[in-house]
Amino acid sequence: MPELPEVETVVRSLAPGLTGRTIVEATFSSRFVVRQDFDELAGRVRGQRVLSVSRRGKFIVLDLPSGSLSIHLGMTGKLLLDAPAGKHARAVFELDRGVLVYDDIRHFGRIEWSEHLLDRVQALGPDALSISLDAFLERLRSRNSRIKPLLLNQRFLGGMGNIYTDEALFAARIHPKASASRLSKERASRLHRAMVDLLALAIRHKGSSISDYVDAEGTPGKFQLLHQVYGREGQPCPACGGPIRRILVAQRGTHYCPKCQRW
Repeated sequence: MPELPEVETVVRSLAPGLTGRTIVEATFSSRFVVRQDFDELAGRVRGQRVLSVSRRGKFIVLDLPSGSLSIHLGMTGKLLLDAPAGKHARAVFELDRGVLVYDDIRHFGRIEWSEHLLDRVQALGPDALSISLDAFLERLRSRNSRIKPLLLNQRFLGGMGNIYTDEALFAARIHPKASASRLSKERASRLHRAMVDLLALAIRHKGSSISDYVDAEGTPGKFQLLHQVYGREGQPCPACGGPIRRILVAQRGTHYCPKCQRW
């Protein structure tokens, strides 16, 4: 599933070409992706100018004069600007100049219009890329959860997912099952620094393309080439040479180094 770096990359590649364009017409073809009435949604966005394109956690938000269009890419969603609508196109927005296509082979994404920002978007925690160290430490102190599921909790922190949580915990040398509230200030500070630096680096490499992810121009990311632990079960740890292990933490596949990330 696209995480913060992938969604941020889509927004950055989409915003320059989409901002200021007007939606002339919209058509939808998936009841899974669009749960609202197709005709009603088309009417809501028809004639609307895109004022801005932004990211909230893992959501892409198109700000319109009448409200906002929130888009979640799910596992295989692609938001493509000025691309042909293929057989997996679930939504097509005809623009005054060009077209915006939402493509999703598995129908797991969501497109939803609202007069105000969606409640579940407003309920997201502070953004993982911009949260301050003090705010991060304060939020950790009150949580008895294991650190990995806590970082994945979008109400605790917006934008983190399986890939970058595993990578950040490895960079900070913290076991994924460690108790969040018991982390020392030094270790928690190291985690914050590792998380922010890692996300910024991943954005510079346009995210991780492991399966379907591409940016708005159809270009895949390259950060998967720099993964230290994620998807590397059985391979040597880049720090100590020991084998990377894969375990389940809160029902999520988790990659870590038992020697470098002692519990």
